[in-house]
Amino acid sequence: MVASEFFGALTEREFRNLYFARAFSLFGDGIAPVALAIALLKTLHWSPSALGYVLGVRAGAVVAFLLVAGVIADRLPRRLILMSSDLLRFGAQGATAVLILMKEARLWELLILAFAYGLGDAFFRPTSTGIIPQTVSTERLQQAMAMIMLTQSSFLVLGPVAAGALAVTVGPGWALVIDAATFLISAAFVARLSRLPRAPAGAGFLRELREGWAIFSGRTWLWVDGLFSALGSCAIFAPFLVLGPAVVVYGLDSTGGWAAITAAFGGGSVVGGFLLLRATPTRPLAAAVPPLALLALPTGLLAAKAPVAVIAVGAFAGGLGLAVFNTLFETTVQRAVPPEALSRVASIDWMLSASLLPLGFAAAGWIGGWIGERETLAVAAVWAVVSTAVVLLVPDVRNFRHEPPAPAEAEPALEAEPA
Repeated sequence: MVASEFFGALTEREFRNLYFARAFSLFGDGIAPVALAIALLKTLHWSPSALGYVLGVRAGAVVAFLLVAGVIADRLPRRLILMSSDLLRFGAQGATAVLILMKEARLWELLILAFAYGLGDAFFRPTSTGIIPQTVSTERLQQAMAMIMLTQSSFLVLGPVAAGALAVTVGPGWALVIDAATFLISAAFVARLSRLPRAPAGAGFLRELREGWAIFSGRTWLWVDGLFSALGSCAIFAPFLVLGPAVVVYGLDSTGGWAAITAAFGGGSVVGGFLLLRATPTRPLAAAVPPLALLALPTGLLAAKAPVAVIAVGAFAGGLGLAVFNTLFETTVQRAVPPEALSRVASIDWMLSASLLPLGFAAAGWIGGWIGERETLAVAAVWAVVSTAVVLLVPDVRNFRHEPPAPAEAEPALEAEPA
């Protein structure tokens, strides 16, 4: 009985296949950043700038193609798109691993492969959001989202640990081979999904994109979140990720302290995911937004040069708050947006949310050198609290209650795919 209360969504065959596909893919996502960094810096002896170019091209491809991917994911069979995305990332990451193992990689080759990986990731994100409500019953939707967020948070801790262990024992190239294999396994689980309903043929790319934007902009709580997330990524996460390591390594003289802090952040995300397995607040956004103020703790404690253990506790709280927000917000989007437009709306929200992050990364170091690293982190902590309070003043956020999405105008057609 207890297991069904927390993990009952796994009893539904369609979601079970999707969940295991996502789980393997997320585990690979946890391995990739650490393994790639070690491979480029230690195996190939490239500069940090080269690593930045590779990661930048990958992230740029995601942002550039999200809107296109959102429209396509609402019109083409989502199962087919997910399989194609997994196979593209399998090929890109596998080729990267081979080049690194042979120690013959050239920068332009890895940039092309990084672009291909980012392209697959861009199509995976809105498609995976749109397909979840099609694989699980309505009453278990939040539980399903909490399980996915819980798994993602768990691999935020376990993935880097596994990558570090593999890099030390068999080498970072083989860690990337394992990462590539996770996408192949994910594609196999996606292939087990049954034919799922999809919307009828659309009226053209630009019109469908405008329709998605009309739905997004017509819901105040949606575009407020997009703006809130964009500013938060720039003003909170970028300083935390860029200046935090410098404060810990140089200011606190702790080489391993940053790893402990990031692991604690992931641990808090795990606990936040558990909390949302059963909780069903009647006003989900009013419950989701306040915990984001907890992100002020790790940035504020870094600014105060608190002991590593104390900062780790603050990071745990920040990870918990972020997981609570993400789970409740994603569930709200999937319940409130018409299914036939869900991928388009999700892609717009993701693109807006990530739009200022590159600027934040570029500016954080410069601003930290101008006004001071600790002062910049202190401003980030204040912003976390003030921006959260401002968002809660928006009536559409504070008073939002779940309502069923408007029905599609036409009966959805079945995907013409072989089972």
